[in-house]
Amino acid sequence: MAPPLLFLQDIHLTLGGKPLLEGADITVAPGERLALVGRNGSGKSTLLRIAAGELEKDSGTRFFQPDATVRYLPQEPDLAGFDTVLAYVEAGLGPNDEDYRCRYLLEQLGLTGEENPARLSGGEQRRAALARVLAPEPDILLLDEPTNHLDLPAIEWLEQELNSLRSALVLISHDRRFLQTLSRATVWLDRGKTRRLDRGFGQFEAWRDQVLEEEELNRHKLARQIVNEEHWVRYGVSARRKRNMGRMARLQDLRAEYRDARRAVGDVKMAVSEARLSGKLVIEAERISKSYGDRAIVRDFSIRVLRGDRIGIVGQNGAGKTTLINMLTGQLAPDEGEVRIGANVELASLDQRRMTLDPQSTLKDALTGGGSDFVEVNGERKHVIGYMKDFLFTPEQARTPVSRLSGGERGRLTLARALALPSNLIVLDEPTNDLDLETLDLLQEMLTDYPGTVIVVSHDRDFLDRVSTSVIVSEGDGKWQEYAGGYSDMVAQRGQGVGSGTSRKMIPQKGEEMRPAPVLSAVASPAKKGRMSFKQKHALETLPARMADLQAQMAKLQKRLDDSELYSKDPATFARVSAAFAQAEKELATAEEQWLELEVLREELEG
Repeated sequence: MAPPLLFLQDIHLTLGGKPLLEGADITVAPGERLALVGRNGSGKSTLLRIAAGELEKDSGTRFFQPDATVRYLPQEPDLAGFDTVLAYVEAGLGPNDEDYRCRYLLEQLGLTGEENPARLSGGEQRRAALARVLAPEPDILLLDEPTNHLDLPAIEWLEQELNSLRSALVLISHDRRFLQTLSRATVWLDRGKTRRLDRGFGQFEAWRDQVLEEEELNRHKLARQIVNEEHWVRYGVSARRKRNMGRMARLQDLRAEYRDARRAVGDVKMAVSEARLSGKLVIEAERISKSYGDRAIVRDFSIRVLRGDRIGIVGQNGAGKTTLINMLTGQLAPDEGEVRIGANVELASLDQRRMTLDPQSTLKDALTGGGSDFVEVNGERKHVIGYMKDFLFTPEQARTPVSRLSGGERGRLTLARALALPSNLIVLDEPTNDLDLETLDLLQEMLTDYPGTVIVVSHDRDFLDRVSTSVIVSEGDGKWQEYAGGYSDMVAQRGQGVGSGTSRKMIPQKGEEMRPAPVLSAVASPAKKGRMSFKQKHALETLPARMADLQAQMAKLQKRLDDSELYSKDPATFARVSAAFAQAEKELATAEEQWLELEVLREELEG
C-alpha cells in the first residue's frame, strides 16, 4: 500500500474562544477521492485550509510528502494583483508544468484569458480559479465548493475533467450528484471530530443516520444509569448511615459525562407562511418574447402553471432564467405576447444574490424589519429569538451585522425572511447556494408539502429531481421547452443535459494529438447506430422484475416499521430495518430511472 500523500492527525483549533476542531483526522492516499461533509459552521473549510497549509492549527500533526504537489481552491478566490486572467492562471503552474493547459482550461470554462480580474463576476472568478488549480494536474486537489456559481454545463464538464485526472481529491460541496459521481470515501466532520466511511457519498447518509441513532440510544442508556445511581444515593446512603465515596464519585463522573456530551447540531425547523389558496390557474403565458438589442432572451414561449405545480428552470449562465421568471411573475413586461396572473396569487421570492439583505442591518432587524422583537409566521406572532433558533442561529447572533455572516448563514437568513411572508406562490432563484445538505433536505421536504405553487431556478440536479414536477430548459437562441418530470427525466427525454452536445471542443493531452472531447449524456449510446446493445436489451427486459422485487421487499420492511413498539423493544433491529428500507428505496429509484432512459432510447430507435 502506497504511503499517504497527506495526513492530519488529532487536529485541534479554537476560534473566538470556542473549540471548532477537537481531534480531527484526514488521510489522503495517491489517487484517493474523498468527500468532506458536515453541517455549515462545523469547520470543513477550516480543516481544508489547515490541510492546504493556509491556516495554522493549535495542536496536532500535519504531514505532507515533500515531493508531492497540492493545489487549493478556496470559496472566495483572490485574483488581486494580476493584469489578466491568463496571468493569474499561469502563476499557479510549477517549474515543470506546461502552460498549454492554461488556455485550454480557460477556453473550456468560457474565458479567453484576456479579461481584467477586477471586472469578473463571482461565477467568472470561480472559473478562473478552477483553471488555476487544475492546470498543473497536482498530486492533491483540495476543492472547497467548486460548483458554486457554475451552471449545469460547467458542472458536468468539471465532473468529467476531475474524473480524467490522476490527482487525489478532497471535495467540499453541497451538490449531492457531484459528490456521488466523484467520491470513493467520505469523511464526516461532526462536533469537532471526524469519522471516515470507506464508501462514496451515495452510502453516507444512511450510515450517518445509523450512527446518530446509536448515539441517541447510548445517551438514553447513560441517562438511565444516572437515574439508578441517584436512586441508590437517596435511599441506600440514608439506610446504611454511611457514605460510599467510590459510588458517589461514580455518580459525579456519570453526571459530568452526560453534561459534557455534545449533542449533534439541531435541525433547521422550516415552516412556510401560507396565504389563502390561489385560483386553479396561477400563471398563463401566451407566446411571450423578450429581446435585448439583437439578442433574443425568450422567443414565442407559452405555458400554463396550475396550483400545486413545481417548476424547475435550468439553462446556461446568461441564458435568461431570471428574465423568464420576472416575466412569468409580472415583474417584467414581455416585448410580445401576454402574461395573465391568476386570482388570489400572493408571491414570496428568494433572489439569487441575496440583494434584499442590507449588509449593515443586524440579523434581528433583517428578520423583523426593525423596531420589533417579533416575526409573524402563519398568522401567529413569534419572538425573533425563537425564529432565529429554528434556522440554527444562536441568541448571541441577534445583533450580528449581515455583512459578518457566512455564505451559508446568509442563505438561511434569506430563506427565513422569504418563508415568513404569506404566500401561495414561491419563487426561488438558486436557493441551494451555500446551504448544507441537511438544510437542503428540509427545504425539499417543505417544498414538497407546500400546498401552493413553486418555481425554482437551480443548477443542483439532485434538488431538481426531488422537487420538480416539470423542468423548463433553455434550448438556445431564446427558445425554451418544458419537459415533464425532474432533471433526470428531462435528460432522458431530451437525450442530453443542459448545453451538452452543442459543440465538440478539442482536448489536448500531453504528448497526444488534438482529439474531440466526448459529449456527456445521461443515456448510454447504443453499440451501433440504430440498434440497442445486448446489455441494454437485457436490462430493459429484466428491470421490471427487479423493480417488482424491490417494491415487494419495501412492503415487507414497511410492515415491520409500522410496529410502533419496534424501536422501544429492539432499537438495533429498528435501525437495521430502516437502513434496509432506505437502501431498497434508493435501488428502486435507480432502477426506475435506468428503465425510463432505456425505454425512451428504444422508442427513439424504433420511431
